[in-house]
Amino acid sequence: MNLVSFQWIVPKEWEGAFLREFLREDKQISRKLLKEIKFQGHLSLNDQSVTVKSVIKEGDCVCVRLPVEQVSEVLKPLQYELDIIYEDKHILIINKPPYLPTIPSREDSDYSLANAVVNYYEKQRIPGTFHAVNRLDRNTSGLVLIAKHRYAHDLFVKQLKHTLQRTYLAVVHGRLTPPSGTVRAPIARKTTSIIERMVSPDGKDAITHYHTLDASDKATLVDVQLETGRTHQIRVHFHYLGHSLVGDDLYGGETSKFPRQALHAKRVTFVHPFTSEEMMFEAPISDDMATLIREQIDDRSLLNDC
Repeated sequence: MNLVSFQWIVPKEWEGAFLREFLREDKQISRKLLKEIKFQGHLSLNDQSVTVKSVIKEGDCVCVRLPVEQVSEVLKPLQYELDIIYEDKHILIINKPPYLPTIPSREDSDYSLANAVVNYYEKQRIPGTFHAVNRLDRNTSGLVLIAKHRYAHDLFVKQLKHTLQRTYLAVVHGRLTPPSGTVRAPIARKTTSIIERMVSPDGKDAITHYHTLDASDKATLVDVQLETGRTHQIRVHFHYLGHSLVGDDLYGGETSKFPRQALHAKRVTFVHPFTSEEMMFEAPISDDMATLIREQIDDRSLLNDC
């Protein structure tokens, strides 16, 4: 099993500090994770086992080995062929097909992307459990960014409001007006439902930017970028605009032409939490959504860019 470890050389500005301060402030290791490293992982300074109270100096070599993460007994491995867009020892990016839930439900606890990833980890001897940085609804296709360990997940969560950008393609009913804009409308849970959300002054801030790529009188193909990540945000905001997503029967969409919400997570852009490299990945739309665009908007040249 390939255990996850990190090695850093102490820079001059941390001369004389406690190791705990260096790991918490400079390396952004949470207090809880640092405690788990202490009891279940390993911490060394210049190849000697130490505690977080050790004083460090410039040029010291700090080594941290993360504890092995336990997979929940209820998360059973699922044999499933994953469409892996990118992978390194910290990150896994999957192009999720429609109709596959991101996480298991009470009704179907054995069928989800999480189950499939756990199975993949088991076969590859990766010592981790499922840490989704972003989640997609069951019927939404596209990119899911997964952290292979909790440290990476913690660092990605810090990026969500700053450098991590998520771009979607959606097909909405009618010709969208204005063709581009920003929706700033707070979202709350609908009081009569445990699933449905609604725009409400009592909700949490939600900001969606959109730009029309092409349109007909039947439908509009729109590029959407999230500034916040509320549950069902895109679906709720376009319903609020009076242009529900095609196929989204929960929020007023018509399903006769398309049996699911026409939504695809096309692009993710972020700064790698360990290499500081700016990274961007894209996933092509699924065949059913490509057919919908041809039938409702009929712009084949645009499909080549999707």
